Amino acid sequence: MPLFRYLIPLLLLMGSAHAEQSLQPSSELALPSAPTFDAAPPPVMPLLPDPSREVKDDLPPIPTIDLTTPPDDLWQRMRNGFSMPDLDSPLVADRQAWYLNRPDLLKRIFGRSRLYLHHIVAELEKRGMPTELALLPIVESSFNPLAYSSARALGMWQFIPSTGKNYKLQQNWWLDQRRDIVASTSAALDYLQYIYEMHGDWHLALASYNWGEGAVGRAIAKNRAKGLPTDYQSLKMPGETRYYVPKLQAIKNIIAQPQLFGLSLDQIPNRPYFGTVERSGNMDIALAAQLAEIPVEEFIALNPAYSRPVMPTTANSPLVLPAEKVQTYLDNLQSHEAQDKPLSAWHTYKLKKGEKLDSIASRYGINAARLKQLNGINARTKLKPGFALLVPGKDAIGCDSIAGQLPQTPSKPPRATKWKKRKAGKGSGGKSRGAVVAKIRKTPAAKPAVKPKKR
Repeated sequence: MPLFRYLIPLLLLMGSAHAEQSLQPSSELALPSAPTFDAAPPPVMPLLPDPSREVKDDLPPIPTIDLTTPPDDLWQRMRNGFSMPDLDSPLVADRQAWYLNRPDLLKRIFGRSRLYLHHIVAELEKRGMPTELALLPIVESSFNPLAYSSARALGMWQFIPSTGKNYKLQQNWWLDQRRDIVASTSAALDYLQYIYEMHGDWHLALASYNWGEGAVGRAIAKNRAKGLPTDYQSLKMPGETRYYVPKLQAIKNIIAQPQLFGLSLDQIPNRPYFGTVERSGNMDIALAAQLAEIPVEEFIALNPAYSRPVMPTTANSPLVLPAEKVQTYLDNLQSHEAQDKPLSAWHTYKLKKGEKLDSIASRYGINAARLKQLNGINARTKLKPGFALLVPGKDAIGCDSIAGQLPQTPSKPPRATKWKKRKAGKGSGGKSRGAVVAKIRKTPAAKPAVKPKKR
């Protein structure tokens, strides 16, 4: 036991000395050692793929749209500009079924649209507006510039008289610019921009276009006062307006993916169908068609605003001609004016006291019925001394045949179509119980579309 007492301090002293020695820096560690062949090899870096070798991917490539090269098809150009929020509503499927069950109607509408669609799409793009708005005339008028509603809405964009005047569309004895392709399109896009900026929502803007911005504003205020949502689908509105945006959405869906619905769309060349030419002075419609070397019917289809055989200076509207006929018109006009020929062979004759229309018509080589037609005279017209009549001069072209081709604004609007509730399963779309649907009459392409409107 005493020996063990002396060994413990000795062992502790030896351990302390060994630990102190192990903490001294080694002269071999202080200097960098040269690499030896026995050193661990560096980590192996992964090999990069050889760019010359084809890399195959099991997944199909993501389809892309080349927006740098204009498409050849106007439909595709329009699809590229679709930017309006889609409407999710059972009424959209209902209207899709309605249109798809009428392929002949769609074909006629798309056929008429070929004349005007490129101009509308181009104007929308200039303003940065959604291009699906170019399809709105399908809902409004079936692209018929002569469409006339029970609310006296007229033209491709269906302006009522007051709104047309607010947007500088002339409406007088000579013409009605609500039928004018260029002027009415400009006014319609101005109006759509205005009501979109008012609501900040395209669906509410479209409801305003159909129902009136005042009516939509009051419906929004009522919902807001009740703490209810104020979006398009939450507002209480007439049946026509309830179906208005679904109609446009249905047409948009069909145009976006026609193959999905088993529909084949004929391509529309992505180039202007018509061009415009400024004019000065009164000019006969028949002469303008002759100088452009096109039928009078085609000229009137592109210039449907005029109600008389003469286009007045005050109209301040350019001529609309097929694009390939613009230069032909200019060349023939130059030749015509070089011969000092007048641009109008029609004259104004003021009715004298006691004069009869029969005697005036006979004097100018036409019958009384034609004279009335050319001057928009009907049973309600009051004829009195000083009444101005448009009569043909000796060089007037086609004075008898043109009378029946000139569009007129009817003095009496057609009756309004009726809206009624139908039960589910009673219509083409499998509508839910209590859904409001339109009773739509199928009208021939040549007749104005009848549709109630309030703005």
